[in-house]
Amino acid sequence: MCGICGVVALEGTLDPRVSAALPAMTAALHHRGPDGGGVFDDGYAALGHRRLSIIDRAGGAQPLSNEDGSCWIVFNGEIYNHHQLRRDLITRGHQFRTVSDTEAILHGYEEYGAAVLDRLEGMFAFAVYNARTREVFVARDRVGKKPLFYAVLDGAFHFASEIKALYPSPSWDGALDLGALEEYLSLGYILAPHTIYRHVRKLEPGHWLRLARGRLECRQYWDIQHFDDPVDGRSVGPELESLISECVRERLESEVPLGAFLSGGIDSGLVVSFMADALGSNVITTSVGFGAAAHNELGPAALTAARFRTVHHAEIVEPRLEAVLDRIVGAFDEPFADSSAIPTYYVSEMSRRHVTVALSGDGGDETFGGYSFRYLPHAVEHMVRAVAGHSGRRTLGWLGGRWPRSRRLPRAFRIGTLLENVARDPAAAYYFDLCFMKPNAARALVGLPAVSNLSRTRAYEAVTEPYRRCPSTSVLQRAMYADLKVYLPNDVLVKVDRMSMLHGLEVRAPLLDRRIAEFGFRLPIDVKMPRLRPKHLLRSIAATRLPKAILNLPKHGFSAPAGAWIAGTYANAFRDEVLSAGSTTSMLLDVARVSAMFDAHAAGRADHSFALWAIWMLERWHGLARTGERATAAGLGTGPSLHNRAVPARSPGQAALH
Repeated sequence: MCGICGVVALEGTLDPRVSAALPAMTAALHHRGPDGGGVFDDGYAALGHRRLSIIDRAGGAQPLSNEDGSCWIVFNGEIYNHHQLRRDLITRGHQFRTVSDTEAILHGYEEYGAAVLDRLEGMFAFAVYNARTREVFVARDRVGKKPLFYAVLDGAFHFASEIKALYPSPSWDGALDLGALEEYLSLGYILAPHTIYRHVRKLEPGHWLRLARGRLECRQYWDIQHFDDPVDGRSVGPELESLISECVRERLESEVPLGAFLSGGIDSGLVVSFMADALGSNVITTSVGFGAAAHNELGPAALTAARFRTVHHAEIVEPRLEAVLDRIVGAFDEPFADSSAIPTYYVSEMSRRHVTVALSGDGGDETFGGYSFRYLPHAVEHMVRAVAGHSGRRTLGWLGGRWPRSRRLPRAFRIGTLLENVARDPAAAYYFDLCFMKPNAARALVGLPAVSNLSRTRAYEAVTEPYRRCPSTSVLQRAMYADLKVYLPNDVLVKVDRMSMLHGLEVRAPLLDRRIAEFGFRLPIDVKMPRLRPKHLLRSIAATRLPKAILNLPKHGFSAPAGAWIAGTYANAFRDEVLSAGSTTSMLLDVARVSAMFDAHAAGRADHSFALWAIWMLERWHGLARTGERATAAGLGTGPSLHNRAVPARSPGQAALH
């Protein structure tokens, strides 16, 4: 796992000032590759690389060239079938100087062009530069495990693993895309291909981009193609079990210590069980939890660790936000409001003390129906919608809009959103369920009027497009497919990549192998989720492999008590930073609304946990970004300004954290 960056002239030669910035751009990615670095510059293109050495530690340094130096590559990720690809390329006359997976990609691109992507099994973001034609080809893996950002600035194509690596370029333009704020406040993240910066884009998962003759061409090379195929239900379980076993085994190649994240759920438990099949009782596992029971799965995780006799490390952490929050916020380079980034930060930090590579259980929910808190209501709404008729749907929607929303009501009676969703079409209902803050509430915060037709908004279109495009007749398949395209790559995988790479830790996710995803979506919903049973197939496999005590535990999630922090320990910090004169919030949002939300939340009259956390993270991010840009302009670099911001010693909650 590594960090990559580069600049390529659209026409002619590179501005020497841009080329001269490449070492600083590369240095900004040091945390992604603490084991070494290198640069290449031929006057037309400049490539930078920071390396976390995993495979061919002795010979896999980058940027790496082919035999005659006409093609160069910088690569971030792991290719699990590189041995097979290497054998094929050798028979076709290619000569290898290393045993790294990087060189297999390079020769594969020489041989097959863009079609090499169809032959790669793994996680990756890479750039290949052809010095003869002065073309550059960049690509990102199918589901978006590894990031890639790009921008065209002053006639040069810039790219990097993280936005902070673009700051040192003398062409950097930090103009904000204020239109992204609405979707950020609703969802907690900014949807690809957009970023918070007007001129910076994310390369979307499963896409490649080519710069040739001064023009950029971007194409999608992978998607789920088959849904709801007829299958023999009796063979599905054994076939899936064999496939998971194969994908886990492929991810065990490493020249450095390797282990696994272990929560109390079945997904990471299954991954650990298959690791134990291959490695015996020497698997290293790590778990973290908070003191509050609602945010702690250490007990169930310990049962799985004992079952497979792993070398288990578990800790209860009591986060000191004043010590880590700036480092966490700065890692994302744009506003990011998933508070589970905090436990992910801690489990990554803890894992890195023992291993350099960790396998995770990410991916089971999106493919096999694990988000029961969203999927089951979505299915029920569809059933009610079918029998209610047009007038009945309108009546239920009207009732839902007036239904009490108090937290004091028993959960079974909090059905206002479900009733409102019945009146919506399924794609709109999916969008509203994905939003932590309802769209018109987010619009009000940014000073925009409420709209009755949200289909005209950018966020609505981006979220519902994959749902509507999915050819399955099942609303559950469509919701899972949309999660695979929207929620997973824009939230879950961003969080895991930034928090793990902040500590120089590589994370591999077997359940996100494209073969497992394709297999899962081929299955009809009555096979995948009979009687709407969440994750039925994975639970069936787990029943023969994992401790029985954890099989029927409710889905827990990897969460943090953000609402309690804002209402209690860090209430004064929130007030001092967010509600003070001159804050980012006062410039970009309706601060009177924010103040009213904070007062109601602190008094326990309402739960605005997500909205207030999102606003706080926006405030923190903007302060760090301005600090980083000022430091860059002064020639001081970017990494330290974002990651090592000074924090005075103060009692939590007694003053702002800065």
